[in-house]
Amino acid sequence: MEEGYIKFKALWEKSPPLPHRFLKELIIWRDSLYAKHLIGAYENGIGFGNISQRFGKSDNFIISGSGTGNFETLKADHFSMVTSMDIDRNQLTCSGPVIASSESMSHGVMYTTAKNVHGVIHVHHKGLWMKLLDKVPTTSKNAMYGTPEMAHEIIRLFTETDLADKKIVVMKGHEEGIFTFGESLDEAGNILLNYYNSL
Repeated sequence: MEEGYIKFKALWEKSPPLPHRFLKELIIWRDSLYAKHLIGAYENGIGFGNISQRFGKSDNFIISGSGTGNFETLKADHFSMVTSMDIDRNQLTCSGPVIASSESMSHGVMYTTAKNVHGVIHVHHKGLWMKLLDKVPTTSKNAMYGTPEMAHEIIRLFTETDLADKKIVVMKGHEEGIFTFGESLDEAGNILLNYYNSL
């Protein structure tokens, strides 16, 4: 699996961590999902899953950093702020102690496409992925994670399906991969857990 490999051009400015008050919800939800093995790392050490939150009223967002799936508990040093992205140039700008997650482009397009989205969660779970595949909005099998194609697929699903209402995406070309989002991080998390608890 290529999970964790950054496929976009990252313009990363290494900088001090954000104040804890901006990260509290993110850390609570991320550590809870880690405990359920929805975010974590495979036996080969490659991490999976990530979590983000819109920063204020801008399109900037805070996201768990690349390679953080191996940590049971995240700290301020494990988050990055994404300040701009250009899908067609496959380029993303971020700052923080760690480079932004390899899935940042997919998170970002949800914030720019739907202005009411304030929290996005990406997890891996094979059983849930298989159950929901093509039953909820599902990306093309040709769209790989972290690519402009995946970002464009998410935009397409917002336009052509009931994604804005369902608030869940299954990634056909990224086995086990699922996204949920909401008007808050709590909504994104609860949508995910409702599906997870129905297994």
